[in-house]
Amino acid sequence: MINPGARVWIYQSDKEFEQSQLIDLDVLLKNFTANWSAHNQQLSASFEIKYNRFIVLIVDETQAGASGCSIDKSVHLMKDVEQKFNVNLFDRFNIAYKDGDKIVTVNRNSFEDLIANGKVNSFTIVFNNIVPTYEEYLNNWETPLANSWHAKLFKVEA
Repeated sequence: MINPGARVWIYQSDKEFEQSQLIDLDVLLKNFTANWSAHNQQLSASFEIKYNRFIVLIVDETQAGASGCSIDKSVHLMKDVEQKFNVNLFDRFNIAYKDGDKIVTVNRNSFEDLIANGKVNSFTIVFNNIVPTYEEYLNNWETPLANSWHAKLFKVEA
């Protein structure tokens, strides 16, 4: 059971990982989280891969807190993942949303066009990748656009 207050970092890929990549990614993330430490203290870390597109790193800081150096290690890992799997995990202008059961990722301009054309509205489910805790991730990561930071950036009709 993961502590609801555990800290999370969510990395969104610009495209789905292929099945063979998911197997390699799972091994890579298992090895990383099993050995992830801060100031020579083992972190209580885990991960999830959601929708074959999102990597969620989780650290229960009640045992040991993630430090700047340990966070840098995770960023370095994600940069390696980008190169190994030819994906982009750091473009914050890529926006993911649900279109039925499908997850779509588009750039900011395309997202604005979708809003203008009425294909995306305040009820469209978007991914709030800046949620800070596991509980927030479970309850508010997938949220209607009107309830997300997206609503502050994009003008959407109710």
